[in-house]
Amino acid sequence: MQKTIWSILACALLSAGCAEQQKGIVVNNPTDIARQELISIPYDEFTAHFDVDSIFSVKLMDAETELPYQLEKRGNTTPENVLIWIPVDAKGEVTLSVTKQEAKPAFKAQTFARFVPERFDDFAWENNVLAFRMYGKALEGRPDDAQGMDVWAKRTEELVIDKWYKENDYHTDHGEGLDYYSVGQTVGAGDMMPYFDGKVHFTKHYREYQILDNGPLRTTFKLSFEPEELNGQTISLTKTISLDAGQHFNKVIIDLENQQSESTPVVIGLARRGESEPQYDFNESNGSLAYWEPDIQGHGQTGTALILNENKPTFIDNDNTQFLLGTEVQQDKPFVYYNGAAWNKAGQVTSADEWKSLVEKQVEKLKNPLVVKLK
Repeated sequence: MQKTIWSILACALLSAGCAEQQKGIVVNNPTDIARQELISIPYDEFTAHFDVDSIFSVKLMDAETELPYQLEKRGNTTPENVLIWIPVDAKGEVTLSVTKQEAKPAFKAQTFARFVPERFDDFAWENNVLAFRMYGKALEGRPDDAQGMDVWAKRTEELVIDKWYKENDYHTDHGEGLDYYSVGQTVGAGDMMPYFDGKVHFTKHYREYQILDNGPLRTTFKLSFEPEELNGQTISLTKTISLDAGQHFNKVIIDLENQQSESTPVVIGLARRGESEPQYDFNESNGSLAYWEPDIQGHGQTGTALILNENKPTFIDNDNTQFLLGTEVQQDKPFVYYNGAAWNKAGQVTSADEWKSLVEKQVEKLKNPLVVKLK
């Protein structure tokens, strides 16, 4: 009898141990596209399921491949989400294991953002693919003032913002890339502006910034704009921008308050270069716009793009300086869109067709996110 009891207890303990070992994260890819991107799991759910705190490791099940992760705080003192970078084949499935650790693994930073007071209040951000910037108050009124979003062409996976600003020669390619993109009096590489009576109304530059997360895998920040009267309407807004490691696209969230109206007409656009037959593709069904620029002074070709997959934008093609997508932002309802870019000399995207294909794949991934389950 006693032997039987011990056998039952041993089996129970073994079963419990096996169940514990079998805990994991199963990720399914519903698309025909091989993907390398971040998954997000609520922090409280993650730590309770795996009985860990903020120090752990994540690996592909039955492998020694350790995957980088980030505790996303969204500006708070405690984490909100666990972000994990994973590779998964087309129509594939991967299982991840999670184990406690004594010390937190160190991961190379692949995203970064900072305020740049030494360059007229720029705000710049980057990942291992591209860099971007928005212009600040100190640039207003200067002869070299510009309006929209700038993009820097990179052909290195290293972070370059600090280095390029310090050297102050980023309009020359020293082997890592350069800033040759011209914004001027346009929305640049995907900014948003109010649009009244068939005219773009450029706002003043941002006045305050807040970095919500700063890598290593996702950087998120918020730019705030002061209330301003445009076309008889008092408008204030914030732009919250996120950029993930390895990605060509930012996620942009607009929160706009209009004291006179429940909705505000806006445009999101791309600077154009005045060629007689521009290489662009507007896909009305999925709200995407891809533009492949001509070569600029031998520096190469930049592709820029917009994705408004949750809206039905109107394509506006009556401005020789920029392509525009028109829509409306509703009061008290965040407006989400995506903007991105690629440079042919970086080698990942080298033609208009390749850029159009990458944009279409991005639309497909947004429509069909990876399916994540804890088991």
